[in-house]
Parts: sequence; C-alpha cells; structure tokens
Amino acid sequence: MKETNNLFPIFLKLENFRVLIVGGGKVALEKLNAVLQNSPTTSIKIVSKEFDEEIKSLKRQHANIELIEKEYEKSDFDNIDFVIAAVNDLELSKVIYNDAKSKKILANVADKPELCDFYLGAIVKKGNLKIAISTNGKSPTIARRLKEAFNELLPDELDELLDNMNAIRKELKFDFAAKIKKLNEITEVLVSKQEN
Repeated sequence: MKETNNLFPIFLKLENFRVLIVGGGKVALEKLNAVLQNSPTTSIKIVSKEFDEEIKSLKRQHANIELIEKEYEKSDFDNIDFVIAAVNDLELSKVIYNDAKSKKILANVADKPELCDFYLGAIVKKGNLKIAISTNGKSPTIARRLKEAFNELLPDELDELLDNMNAIRKELKFDFAAKIKKLNEITEVLVSKQEN
C-alpha cells in the first residue's frame, strides 16, 4: 500500500506557548528564525554550551528570547510546551526526544523525521494569508522550491483582497448558508479559468 501524508495541518497561536530550542549553531538559528518569522512574540528558551553570533544578535533584538549557556538537562523542560532539538549529536537528540516524551512534550529533532512529533514546514506568507507546505519529512528541498513558486505566483495585493472580503463578510445580513453562497459567488473569479 502506498504511503500517504497523514499529518494533521494546524495553525497554532504559538505566542500562547513556550518553546525550548536545544542547540546554538546554524541549525538552531534556522529553527529560531522560523519561529520568529511566524510568531515573533513567542517565549523562547535556548539552551546550548555556546551560541552562534547571529543567535546572540537576535537575543538583543527580542526580549522574549532567553539564552542559557550550559549543557542540556532534563530539567530544561520545566515550564515548556514544545521542544526543537538542533544538536549535531544523534545520541543527545535521542535523549532529548525521549525526555520530551516522558514529559508529554511535543518534539522536533532537526533532520530526524523519525524523532519528530511535528515538522516545521515551508511557509508562504502574504500578509494575513499563510500556506504551510509539508512533504511528510521526505524532502525539505522540494518544500522550499514550492514555497518559492507560491511566493512568485501569489500577488502582494492579496492581503488587500482579504481585508475587502472580511469587510464584505461582516456586512452580509443573510443566514449562514446564504452568506456562504454569496461569498462563493464573489470569490468565483479567483478560481475560474481565464479565456484566451
């Protein structure tokens, strides 16, 4: 039987949670940037024996980032909701993952899909529109390429359209079914094929 992507797509209000990142190098920086670009006010604790200069720079720009210069310990999970392990040590990654499981904390271990409860997908963002792309952990490169294609394809004015549609939706006085029908009529042009 052919494998399918059974991941459940969900958009979290991450600023309501606390994130632990274990690691202080380039991969940790990439994960930190992913969190900050999508949820810049999220409480983030980063534990590492040393930190990349760019991580230190981001700490100076964001009061919600806490850097703790030390070796990882299981107690680092205190008051944490999610963990991202970005260490270049498979054995330590497994320890972090198992510690997270014992504390019922969701974990993502960089570049180890089998040690992930969630993936950080490629994100396309145009104002209030956000599209997450997942390849089920099989090819982050393909996900990045699709992200680039969507970024080029979707116009920057899309956010203005969303604002207009929101205003129209609020003004419609129909019952729910009629409101959906009217909104579908208005947006039909977005998906109709252009005649040559």
